[in-house]
Amino acid sequence: MEIFDLAERTNTDPKGRVRRVEEYRLAPFGLFMARPVVGHPTLAYFESWLLPEPGLRVTRQWWHPGAERDYDFYVDVVDIVAGQDRWRTVDHYLDLLVRTGRDVELLDVDELLAAVAAGLLPVAEGRDALEAAYRAVSGIAAHDYRLERWLATLGIRLTWRRAPSQ
Repeated sequence: MEIFDLAERTNTDPKGRVRRVEEYRLAPFGLFMARPVVGHPTLAYFESWLLPEPGLRVTRQWWHPGAERDYDFYVDVVDIVAGQDRWRTVDHYLDLLVRTGRDVELLDVDELLAAVAAGLLPVAEGRDALEAAYRAVSGIAAHDYRLERWLATLGIRLTWRRAPSQ
């Protein structure tokens, strides 16, 4: 579980580490968060949108020079509980790498299936996670591998602090 405390401007990761958040921004369709990643050897900064309706967390990551990755968006399939001052997510193991205009890759299906088999995730939640992931993959592919075009068809218009590198 990850906690997003808007009043305190903190983000508590699943391991219990509390970090300062530079910006939280509410929109009718979700919550935006931006914060630096202090002390990480490759990751410098990231921006995320928590999107309850499609059950996704869309992240843009900023890497230290020489550590760049070959994708534009990292998408987690998550369960999101939105509150007045606190939001909570539970990661459902599945991730997508979106390479704008090129492809989308679904990762960690084996982790999801192992979690369901071990009883760590109820079967119904596992099914819902797979359905959310495949809806996202289909939607992104149908919009020329442009995540933001697909999300716009759902009434979701993402804005970012930093301009894309493309």
